[in-house]
Amino acid sequence: MTDGNHAGAPGTGRFEPYFKRLSGARKPVFFTGAGVSTLCGIPDFRGPDGVYRDPDAARMFEISLFDADPAFFYSRAEALVYGGGGVKPGPVHEALVALQRAGLCAGVVTQNIDGLHERAGSSPVFAVHGGPALHHCRRCGDEKTFAEIQAIRGGVPGAVPRCARCGGVYKPDIVFFGEGLPQDVWLGAEALVAESDFVTVLGSSLVVQPAASLPAEALRRGARLAIVNRGATPLDRYADFLADDLAAFAAAAEAFLAT
Repeated sequence: MTDGNHAGAPGTGRFEPYFKRLSGARKPVFFTGAGVSTLCGIPDFRGPDGVYRDPDAARMFEISLFDADPAFFYSRAEALVYGGGGVKPGPVHEALVALQRAGLCAGVVTQNIDGLHERAGSSPVFAVHGGPALHHCRRCGDEKTFAEIQAIRGGVPGAVPRCARCGGVYKPDIVFFGEGLPQDVWLGAEALVAESDFVTVLGSSLVVQPAASLPAEALRRGARLAIVNRGATPLDRYADFLADDLAAFAAAAEAFLAT
């Protein structure tokens, strides 16, 4: 997508081989997970300090439990979902926007539910696990925005928002365990990755299916793969480039684009 004039840019350090490959790609795509948002102060799920250290918290995204006891979700999702109004896009989000402006990012597929890629300015973004921008009543289907839900909850931690029309409970448009992925978003993500010749995984352990199948499918189609993640992934042995420091990736991207 570029003429490769950035190759060998100073300041890229150990990421220099990566940016050389990125510069030569026809349609590079980025696949992101919770690691990119931990730099913003949002906890991940499976890391050493992740949400799922608490065995009860691991159940908060079960749809059957939500329908039986919505207070279980709302009491545990405060920091992760509803306390993020002051959280801003971090260095990786900003780096992807800058790379896109330089013609080095054709789009983002994300497992994250925080909306930070969209807020940073990336486009297109396929959030395959949904997000809380919209909520729908489980009984009548009434739709509310995030701001409207927060107003209904009245700033009370753990408050369960209920529909004024029917008394049903509002659920965020996050994909819970036991629910299907939003088909339009999933098909868009599949199409984007299918057209890519170079996929970069950032901050994902690549264990949550079916989202994790997308980089694997890209490999099967002949795309090259780079992975920057704090822990090991099932696809590490197939990657052309491996690193574990997302902050260093963002800094290297800034240095690369500055030349």
